[in-house]
Amino acid sequence: MKKFITTIAIFGFAIHGFSQNVDKGKAVYAKTCIACHQATGSGIPGAFPPLAKSDYLNADVNRAIKQVIKGSNAPITVNGKKYTTPMPPQVLNDQEIADVLTYVYANWGNKKTTITLAMVKAQRK
Repeated sequence: MKKFITTIAIFGFAIHGFSQNVDKGKAVYAKTCIACHQATGSGIPGAFPPLAKSDYLNADVNRAIKQVIKGSNAPITVNGKKYTTPMPPQVLNDQEIADVLTYVYANWGNKKTTITLAMVKAQRK
């Protein structure tokens, strides 16, 4: 019974930590990403790609992290549509990047991937 309670407690702390990252990420998204990618992650057709159910986003987590850190001028194809609008590098610290991407991956039909601080730091190199 003690082992069961310990397991439940650890699981609860893990969920709580994930929830905090998602909540913090939502705040970062509202300040940084919402103008282009919209409140629903749907983007703006022809200008800014969707983050919702995004095949591009879900295909490569490290590429998504790098794109937030370094931006991109290259055309991309998302869900079969080409986008050529550049994305500037975002002025966010590593924790904010981890939080906002965790929020994005937790919503709108994405893969539910948790982005860690270590993952972001690895892509800064």
